[in-house]
Formats: sequence, C-alpha cells, structure tokens
Amino acid sequence: MAHLSHLFWIFLVFLLDYHQCDPVPSEVHRNSLTSRTVKTKYGDVSGVIVTPESKHLEPVEVFRGIPYASPPLGSLRFMPPVTGALWQGVKIADSFSPVCPQRLPDIANETAALRKMPRGRLEYLKRLLPYLRNQSEDCLYLNIYAPAQGLLLSENICLIIYLLILD
Repeated sequence: MAHLSHLFWIFLVFLLDYHQCDPVPSEVHRNSLTSRTVKTKYGDVSGVIVTPESKHLEPVEVFRGIPYASPPLGSLRFMPPVTGALWQGVKIADSFSPVCPQRLPDIANETAALRKMPRGRLEYLKRLLPYLRNQSEDCLYLNIYAPAQGLLLSENICLIIYLLILD
C-alpha cells in the first residue's frame, strides 16, 4: 500500500509541474505572427507562424495560397497550367485560397449519411467540410509548411524527471 502512496504523490507532483513546462513563448501560440520573407522567382512572400495545440509539436511557418500557375480561366480553361505572373512587393500568404471544385457527399442528414458511409468517414468529412466550402476553378495554389527556424523561440528546455520508488 505504501508503494501506491509513493506513486500517487509522484504522479501528483508531475501533473502539477507539467503545465508550467512550456518551451514556446505564449506569443507564438497566436497564429498572427508573420514569418520571415522568402524570395521566390515570382516575388517575395511572407507567411505566418503557427503553433500546433500539442506541446509536443514544434511551431511551423505556413505560407498559404501561393500561386504556382496562372488561373485556368477563359482561354486557359482545360489547358495545361501556364506559369504564373510575377508580383511586386511582399505577398502576405496568411489565408487559404479556393479549392478546386468537387462534388461532396451530403451529410446534412446524419442518419442517411451513415447508411452510405462508416462513422469515421462521416466525422472526417465534418471536420474537412469547412475548408472545402470556398471552391473555384481558380485553384492552382500551394500551402507550404516548413519548420519554424528559431523565430522568436527560446532554447529553454523543460526537463521532466520521473522517479519510481519501490518499497
């Protein structure tokens, strides 16, 4: 019984101290920080720094909506992609561009949807649909994710010591 008591107290101390162990400054938890400016052959681009909700994942630089070809509209419709135009200044790549048109299953009636698909797929579609609402034929854009390169990050490392005391 004493063994369980020791384990309980060790576990409790671990839980109380764990929430203080945050190697990333609180400013980075907001997704509004701009990243470095990157030079491309089409122009300069700047994204945002995003910190995943998990404390175990490192922040990433996200460049959203970078065009890689001219919009496939008018005479370019149904043609192979054509190199995009250059842009002047710094393109702020902080928002998603439209996705290509696609037919999505109707999941408004959950009971009917579950007759056609497994629950896991239905739950996945529920999470995915908000990102697929903005559709357009002008959809030739990239979202680029790269590890954040020391931007505003401290080198504080949290050390967790786990002691197991057996009687």
